[in-house]
Amino acid sequence: MTSQKKIPSLMLLKPLRVEGDMFKQNLIHARSHIIFLVGLAIAFGLVVKLENWKLERSGTQSYTQIEKSATVDVAKNRELSPIELGWAKTAWAYFENNTQESTGLVNSVDAYESSTLWDTSSYLMGLISAYRLGLIDEAEFDGRMSKVLGTLADLDLFDGALPNKAYNTRTAKMTTYTNEVTERGIGWSAIDIARLMVPMNIIVWNYPKHVTAVKDIVASWDFDAMLRDGTMYGTQVNEQGETELVQEGRLGYEEYAAKSLVLMGMDASQALEYFDNVLFIEIFGEKIATDSRDPERFQAHNYIVSEPYVLDGIEFGWDQTSKELAARVFKVQRLRYEDSGVLTAVSEDNIDQAPWFVYNTVFTDGKTWNAITDTGEDASAFRTLSTKAALGWHVLFDTEYTKELADAVMPLQDPKKGWYSGRYEASGKPNKALTANTNAVVLESLAYRRFGKLVAIYKNDSE
Repeated sequence: MTSQKKIPSLMLLKPLRVEGDMFKQNLIHARSHIIFLVGLAIAFGLVVKLENWKLERSGTQSYTQIEKSATVDVAKNRELSPIELGWAKTAWAYFENNTQESTGLVNSVDAYESSTLWDTSSYLMGLISAYRLGLIDEAEFDGRMSKVLGTLADLDLFDGALPNKAYNTRTAKMTTYTNEVTERGIGWSAIDIARLMVPMNIIVWNYPKHVTAVKDIVASWDFDAMLRDGTMYGTQVNEQGETELVQEGRLGYEEYAAKSLVLMGMDASQALEYFDNVLFIEIFGEKIATDSRDPERFQAHNYIVSEPYVLDGIEFGWDQTSKELAARVFKVQRLRYEDSGVLTAVSEDNIDQAPWFVYNTVFTDGKTWNAITDTGEDASAFRTLSTKAALGWHVLFDTEYTKELADAVMPLQDPKKGWYSGRYEASGKPNKALTANTNAVVLESLAYRRFGKLVAIYKNDSE
């Protein structure tokens, strides 16, 4: 195991109100904090700079193909309507119902005492969004945030290095994906850990009360163990009980996850590169970027779904490359509707029956509009209109088509429980799975509509 990465203290500066020698002394004492914040600012700038540079490189096939498509205009942020504020309240109800008092963690699925780091990240993003939208007051925000960050800082780690893939939300013990306690764990997910760095970035820049807790978490995890030459690696335990490194991330998710790591000063430069493993396929006359890596060789499916592009837009604000790729993924879903009459907003989602989780895709495993399980089994009977995809695309683009999507998912909510995951295409019946991820994306989407991208220096208009 590599040595743990040490970072300077994340404590934010308090206003300096003294002069002369005292000012100089305070400035010297605060230099490590200044260095850290400057480092974050430089890292943030590098994300944008690298993306622009990659798109501007001329003479490559990728550039030639991507520059030909017109991008849909991104919607401007605005005040929420009373109806939209009601949507936010419904989403927050899920978290009120599913927070575990003992740990501060939230169930990934309604009443199911388990969570991945991705789902915990979703909760933190939902919590930040709920506070910004005025659904909870400062005391509740601070109390919830302190509780969950304290739990994260004390987690048992897989091989003593990084968080396990799943935890029991009531006990914070490492578990399998079926919520069975395991002393060693089942491995870590680099994508999930990277996702957690999104709310950590927001906390550092906006909520100084909780910066020390973020420092304690980041300093105790061995990020070097999951990064090799700018690429992200997860782990799994083989049949012999040995830990195996597995490269993680495919086009869309890989670049989205890498951005949060770069913002924390880590080297995820290779994972941030869009065009190293890209293959363009044509759907309804549009060239759509998919991952060129062979699923059989690399033992990972190449899903084209809405979620990574939606999250990239509402959290980071698209750079010109991700905006173009996202617009194409959105456009072909609209074209499918125009061709078939079936409203289309596809993403991966929990469902309310076996097999319980389905990837509803634009393209995967050589097929358009393919719906499969994580093991590649056919799940076309469970293809759904995704609530989070519909509302995410709506706040980003706000077109006539997205208005139809939003109207279609309006019945898929219970004000006392939260938003359902979607609606089955074949039957038209609701997919009544209630999850942290769906409800967090709804909250994030509405916070984006009101304030713009979430990873930014936040200023409340009422302050």
